[in-house]
Amino acid sequence: MKEYELYLPLAYNDGSSIPVEKLDHFRKLLLEEFGGFTHFPQENEGVWKLGGIVYRDKVVILRVLSDQPDHTHHFLAE
Repeated sequence: MKEYELYLPLAYNDGSSIPVEKLDHFRKLLLEEFGGFTHFPQENEGVWKLGGIVYRDKVVILRVLSDQPDHTHHFLAE
């Protein structure tokens, strides 16, 4: 069994909020695919630097478990 943490952004790169319906749809996909997930609803901040520009992201974390790593990698890549 492997654990996968998914960092789900709460806004697009232009700063506009991702619609709640879109986030709910993603959670529904995880529920259907993995039979469940753990949602860490506290807002987290990611910060990284690329080419002299500092980026900041507000994210929530979703965790799924899977015993089919090849299938899971394919699903997440899609």
